[in-house]
Amino acid sequence: MTTLSARPHTALLVIDVQKGVVAEAHQRDEIVATIGSLVDRAREQGVPVVWVQHSDEGLEKGSEGWEYVSELPRQDTESLVHKSYGDSFEDTDLETVLARAGVGHLVVTGAETDACIRSTIHGAFVRGYDVTLVADAHTAPDNSKWGSPPPDQVIAHTNLYWRYQSAPGRTAGVVAAKDVTFSGGS
Repeated sequence: MTTLSARPHTALLVIDVQKGVVAEAHQRDEIVATIGSLVDRAREQGVPVVWVQHSDEGLEKGSEGWEYVSELPRQDTESLVHKSYGDSFEDTDLETVLARAGVGHLVVTGAETDACIRSTIHGAFVRGYDVTLVADAHTAPDNSKWGSPPPDQVIAHTNLYWRYQSAPGRTAGVVAAKDVTFSGGS
């Protein structure tokens, strides 16, 4: 039901599953495996997989920590979007990539829940996209030393509040990976 006209397709967005980002992430191996199975399903169904890769002063482009985890190899035909801000749309070509593919619905996975995932799902929603967050395919490290709740609570809270987002002409939703469909809205 996206507000973006002539954009009936869905894409799987894989955000920042980079060595330096998920090294200390909550349930890292399980989350990466879940994302891997979603990538496989998307590819089998001909759904675009769009990879997002972050860099900044703490995560230098070209460094080992900047590289995607080895369990998630990107195919040469799949789009790669480089970003320097939390919102994957901000100062990137993501909108162009999605428009070219006729995408109006995003299925979102990756890291970090309380930073780039949250920024991107909101950024997509205000830009007119339908946004489905995959409940068991996003993660964060333990940032409680800075006042954040433990990562399992951050993830649960993000899943809870995203389930109830609403806006005219758009849908927001949260589903388990096993229940993801790559057609229509959430």
